[in-house]
Amino acid sequence: MDSQAPLQLPNINFSETKKQIRGTQAWDTTKTQVFEALKDFGCFEASFNGISHDLRKSMFASLKELFDLPFEIKVRNFSHKLFNGYIGQAKEIPIFESLGIEEPESFVNLMWPQGNTKFVNNIRSYSEKLVEVDKIVRTMVLESLNLEKYTEEHMELTNNLVRVMKYRTPKKDESNMGLLSHADKNMVTILHQNEVEGLEVQDKDGRWFKVKFSDNSFIVMVGETFKAWTNGRLHAATHRVVMSRNEDRYSIGFFSYPKLDKIIKAPEELVDEEHPLLFNPYTYGEFIKFFHKEENVNDKFALEKYCGVIAMPTENL
Repeated sequence: MDSQAPLQLPNINFSETKKQIRGTQAWDTTKTQVFEALKDFGCFEASFNGISHDLRKSMFASLKELFDLPFEIKVRNFSHKLFNGYIGQAKEIPIFESLGIEEPESFVNLMWPQGNTKFVNNIRSYSEKLVEVDKIVRTMVLESLNLEKYTEEHMELTNNLVRVMKYRTPKKDESNMGLLSHADKNMVTILHQNEVEGLEVQDKDGRWFKVKFSDNSFIVMVGETFKAWTNGRLHAATHRVVMSRNEDRYSIGFFSYPKLDKIIKAPEELVDEEHPLLFNPYTYGEFIKFFHKEENVNDKFALEKYCGVIAMPTENL
């Protein structure tokens, strides 16, 4: 039997979600699809027409302009927060570079002191749309778990970050690995890309499969924090990027992540004999410090080792 039998992520239509009213059949149908997809795959493809073709085209043209800037300009985007600044030219993945954008105007002032209004407007437009999707997805998960009373508190846990990424075409002697296998540590990730594919997701049986985007679709993905908060009801998707075409790949990631001082704790309603507690309560900022240590940063069991109730293997897999 072919272990690489083709798999496909569930595709859920979010184009009309804003018009849906909570409690209606349309809302409940989408909610069920979302919860089942995040439980089984840890992610799904969201068809969403909230971002126009013109905005998409302009955004990816802006990303090319950004990453074409000299290295000494891009490294101005420095942050003490893990993953928030410039990342690039790592030995393991030399074809990858990325920039975090916490506040568009401040970021543009670093990259283009003369200003770049188009870039600011593009990022703001993208962010506004994806904030809506993030909130809808998280609301649907809480409703599916009968935890609506925690909705406001849950939304207050997080801040948002946009990361823009480039995966250049590998040179002859370079690996085509654009991003190493990992699960995100945040709450929810929403990914969008240009026409160059490369994202791969691992299913629960360990099989890798390629993810295909359509022009108006995004991948919505659970991070390990959401898995911990739901006491394992959701699956945190392990994913990677593997380049297979002779074209540069650009992508945009929207991340909702806990504020550093927030305690991540599964609600008591999700802990019972059938679902024993998987993770002890932890402060997100303290976990990130632990994860940032050299011996932990590529460890897929970092969260389990930090606060897991059941001891996990010590070796990296």
